[in-house]
Amino acid sequence: MVSKRISRDDYLNKLIAFKDKQLIKVITGIRRCGKSTIMEIYQDYLQKEMNVTKKQIIAINLEDYDFYDLRDPKKLYAYIKERLLPDQMNYIFLDEIQQCEDFPRVVDSLYIKNNVDLYVTGSNANMLSSEIATLLSGRYVEIKMLPLSFKEYVESTGNENDLQRKYTTYLENSSFPYALELAGHPKEIRDYLDGIYNTIIVKDIAQRHKITDTMMLESVTRFIFDNIGNQLSMKKIADTMTLDGRKIDVRAVEKYDIVKRCTKDF
Repeated sequence: MVSKRISRDDYLNKLIAFKDKQLIKVITGIRRCGKSTIMEIYQDYLQKEMNVTKKQIIAINLEDYDFYDLRDPKKLYAYIKERLLPDQMNYIFLDEIQQCEDFPRVVDSLYIKNNVDLYVTGSNANMLSSEIATLLSGRYVEIKMLPLSFKEYVESTGNENDLQRKYTTYLENSSFPYALELAGHPKEIRDYLDGIYNTIIVKDIAQRHKITDTMMLESVTRFIFDNIGNQLSMKKIADTMTLDGRKIDVRAVEKYDIVKRCTKDF
């Protein structure tokens, strides 16, 4: 089954505005927010509206096993270089670029070519804004992507009737684009959202920060989520969790303070 593509005009227009500019276009955002889809929409725009040929577009998703070997930077660069058209602009799209070890060297080598317009994506867990600034200093523009706004959600339903009911559904089912495909199936939506949550906590945060006690990490995370809008301190977290039967001291909570900083980026 092919998922319905939702038009994300605000992000598409940002990409159009930077077309052919000598900047690396870096699209970042939480997993499953639509980064890959917006690149596909933009590629369609280039071909249909700007008369860009298919041969001028090189699109690689480094999470696709078909491109697994290209996670090697030398192989990735060689693959792209041999497909570049010398007398035309080449539009290169590298999805989940952080999967390529030492990717900045590849990106830099492509960036300096006059006939390359480069677009890359990466999940926030692996490409925080501060790190992008260090790796690609002065050579990029970051486009921070979010899941669907309520406006985009309404537009995707085809009409603006009964906005109050739609807003309630929007809050209950989440703003992730694929949740629309599961409309009317609350259990499946919950399972889908749990999968995203677990991936971020276990695969992204825990691995990135070398946290071994993932159960305690999840407990601290859920506590913080349950207290959004409330003032928190390390002591309050420790005391409340201990009263709830999840014994933890202040020093241990400080170890997981990374959760608060990470959730700002997610």
